[in-house]
Amino acid sequence: MTTDIRLAFDNLRAQKTRTLLTALGIIFGVGSVIGMLSIGAGAREESLRFIEQLGVRNVLIDSRPATSEEELQQRRRSSPGLTERDVRILEANIDSLETLSPRRSLHPARVLPKPSADTPELLGVRPSYGTIHNLRTVEGAFFTPAQDASSAAVCVLGQAAKVSLLGYGPAVGKHIKLNDSWLEVVGVLTETVPSTSGKGAGGKMEDLNNIVYVPLNSFQYRFWDMSSYLKDPLDGIDLRLKAEADSVEVAKVVAAVLNSTHNNTQDFTVTIPAALLEQQKRTQTIFTYVMVAIAAISLLVGGIGIMNIVLATVLERTREIGIRRATGARRKDIVRQFLTESVMISTGGGLLGVAFGFFLSWLIARTAEWKTIVTPESVIVAFTVSVAVGVLFGLYPAVKASEINPIDALRYE
Repeated sequence: MTTDIRLAFDNLRAQKTRTLLTALGIIFGVGSVIGMLSIGAGAREESLRFIEQLGVRNVLIDSRPATSEEELQQRRRSSPGLTERDVRILEANIDSLETLSPRRSLHPARVLPKPSADTPELLGVRPSYGTIHNLRTVEGAFFTPAQDASSAAVCVLGQAAKVSLLGYGPAVGKHIKLNDSWLEVVGVLTETVPSTSGKGAGGKMEDLNNIVYVPLNSFQYRFWDMSSYLKDPLDGIDLRLKAEADSVEVAKVVAAVLNSTHNNTQDFTVTIPAALLEQQKRTQTIFTYVMVAIAAISLLVGGIGIMNIVLATVLERTREIGIRRATGARRKDIVRQFLTESVMISTGGGLLGVAFGFFLSWLIARTAEWKTIVTPESVIVAFTVSVAVGVLFGLYPAVKASEINPIDALRYE
């Protein structure tokens, strides 16, 4: 075996340019597979973090604002919209309920200090909202039930809102002004949610870190939303269920209860993060398979390249094969010789492809600002496939070489 490897290495080194060009298909193929898998792994982690932040034990209810006064009037004939009455009914009728929090949102017109980035959103919630969404603080603490009951002028800042308004220094104890109300900062949250566009935990926030949280009673007492005439009294209600509860079944009960109180008016939506999580996992798996299949085409092309080059090599070395056969080499020795060469090409290309895959993953993350994660599994799969390609596509030329008649080979010029 050592002799075969040494002979294969000498033959490949004698044709450096040809060997490198043959290995390029494997290099790009392995690199592409790793790069595609890293994109899929990064997207999967970001989306799963986003959904898990909503809470797999949560059920989220959102109101659907009317698009016109006519639609609003039509709705109000049968439904009062999402209100505090719904909160009390849900508390009384959902046995699996652990806690809940109604919420209201507002985009403030005036903010002091002037934000260095986008104006933060204002969200009025109960203190239980922090428990429902597993919010953690790096400074201070979330506001208390006593502060909510007294409509205290306090707030908790998301990480982006804190940096935008107050910079990177300590924020607790400082004051900010939203519209006409001064608020004391009592806490700053960790950056537990990726900054991403899209719907957040019940709100239509552009950046889930760029939020100012205030007690719900303080919100209702101190702030007025000029566009609220088209909105329900509440923007949403977030429920956290007991550990043993089936969130899908509870969501059906919630929808049935609200349909009863709203007289089957479709002015709300019920979201189940646990179901979203399962759906997202299935979608990401399909997405990853498709990308890997596309990237694997380059590995297939690389394998065909190996087959073509080894076949050409067999033709060029026909006389050498005849001499080896005449001096006692068996057919399996010839097979092993050429198969070793093709495996060495694919193995070397696979190793270089792994390095190229890491570089490609870094380049995508740097230029496209897309999180990529190179997993050990992706490296193992890509490298193993590259070696398998060398075996599969090198086997046919090796067998063809072993079938050459020694006498005809010695006559070959």
